[in-house]
Amino acid sequence: MAKRVLICDDAAFMRMMIKDILTKNGYEIAGEAENGLKAVEKYNETSPDLVMMDITMPEMDGIQALKKIKETDASANVIMCSAMGQQAMVIESIQSGARDFIVKPFNQDRVLEAVKKAVG
Repeated sequence: MAKRVLICDDAAFMRMMIKDILTKNGYEIAGEAENGLKAVEKYNETSPDLVMMDITMPEMDGIQALKKIKETDASANVIMCSAMGQQAMVIESIQSGARDFIVKPFNQDRVLEAVKKAVG
């Protein structure tokens, strides 16, 4: 069965890019969210195998959403995405339980490598 991925990014274009990369490579899209609050709701509704989470989003940022998801499901697989390759954010994401960190603009091979590493 295909692994199910929840895509969380406030930019529709970025969600579309990730969706395109993943669906072409046999992954199923469990849902999409445009902010951290919706990401947490969708996670609880869909129980995806993996979450691709942007860091900078309105209402609740990706790191806060990551922490909320980890509170309800300690085994959640989350890969953080951000245009800002800021060291502090990468470190905070990993310490908060993210499996990996991808910097935008996305490199398809890097995205697939991170996804395979997180969910096999």
